[in-house]
Amino acid sequence: MNELLLLLTDLEIFGTDFFDKKDFFELLIKAVFNFFIIAYIVRYLYYPATKNKDYLFTYLLISITVFFLCFLLENVKLQLGFALGLFAIFGIIRYRTDPIPIKEMTYLFIVIGVSVINALANKKISHSELLFANFIIIAVTYGLEKIWLLRHETRKTITYEKIELIKPSKKEELMADLKERTGLNITRIEVRRIDFLRDTAQIRIFFFEDEKA
Repeated sequence: MNELLLLLTDLEIFGTDFFDKKDFFELLIKAVFNFFIIAYIVRYLYYPATKNKDYLFTYLLISITVFFLCFLLENVKLQLGFALGLFAIFGIIRYRTDPIPIKEMTYLFIVIGVSVINALANKKISHSELLFANFIIIAVTYGLEKIWLLRHETRKTITYEKIELIKPSKKEELMADLKERTGLNITRIEVRRIDFLRDTAQIRIFFFEDEKA
């Protein structure tokens, strides 16, 4: 086994080492560490609060991709500028796709940020500092989700046909009608769009998942 490792270490392809033992194991350890951190945030903090499986796939794959992208390109010496440029790219992508809720965007920012931190951490950053940074992010997220913000506010967009009730003066009647018809304890509403041709309106309702009307 040792002879095979030595052979691979000495092997070069197009002037590049085929296997660098030190760099490979550094990549492996950091990748596993980053994956467990992101998996915990996404699976045990985000998912129990939102019950939304759609973003589990997105967050995990974005995290893995960003981590390897930053780690493998670290030697290009872009580092901070590269990381900021990466955030700008995702910002552009965000505006060219369907809008997602602010909470999901926040978790996306956390996933990308943690992956960049873990990938670009070098010898100037001690292991205790890196562990502390990850711990603080998890602790604050956990505190907000599990302790401070115990109730998760959910929103839905519905098409409403009683267009005469969308007037500001009839807000209470509109709220009462929506509560009765949906069975939800609606906390607030937003009139998003009005279609006078079809006599309908798009209304966004906000409610807490653990409450009924």
